[in-house]
Amino acid sequence: MSEDTRTRINKYLTEVGYCSRRAADKLIEEGRVAINGVKVVLGTRLNPGDLVTVNGVDISRSEEKPVYLAFNKPVGIVCTTDTRVEKNNIIEYINYPTRIFPIGRLDKMSEGLILLTSDGDIVNKILRARNNHEKEYFVKVHKPITPSFVSQMSKGVPILDTVTTTCVVEQITTDEFKIILTQGLNRQIRRMCEFLGYEVVNLKRLRIMNIHLDTAVGKWRSLTDQELLDINAMISSSAKTAQ
Repeated sequence: MSEDTRTRINKYLTEVGYCSRRAADKLIEEGRVAINGVKVVLGTRLNPGDLVTVNGVDISRSEEKPVYLAFNKPVGIVCTTDTRVEKNNIIEYINYPTRIFPIGRLDKMSEGLILLTSDGDIVNKILRARNNHEKEYFVKVHKPITPSFVSQMSKGVPILDTVTTTCVVEQITTDEFKIILTQGLNRQIRRMCEFLGYEVVNLKRLRIMNIHLDTAVGKWRSLTDQELLDINAMISSSAKTAQ
């Protein structure tokens, strides 16, 4: 039997810019996605011309140019596309006229750079951990930093049933440092500091790959053509998202 090359429904939802793959799976599991009026299950594939709806609303593929934004997230804004359950969510805060969603996360009490897009394929490529894309942060802690702290943070800290990969840590002042990660564990920097007896007072993301934080808090800008060219060069070795 020949291989079924039709697109899976969760991949379709990312490609049309509706949400991330993980969010798509959740929508499907909750019975909120339908094809031609029939609720789908994980693994369902589309036929050409099928009508796809989420919560009864048509989300057909758009031929508009994809959107790529760099946003300086304030403290207190939640990085979720689910506007039903979270107040102060990033989508309602930005209020962009077309569907976009964040690439990765930045926890509620952290601030700084986060990218948003309508391009589902680039999301999956950037988020793949094996691609080792750098993210740089400024961190302020509640007490003086010691040489031992810098060394341990750099070499790896046991959190979440693993040991963090080696990273670059640079002390700036008595209680401030910069750190460059290539991982994306949940609340990674906060957990690393907590393990070593430090409390994070302020956490700000300064850079994602080649994109630097350069807007005021709460403001966003579109990525430049050159920035997009550089990102695509960095992720060119990523295989296209599986069907």
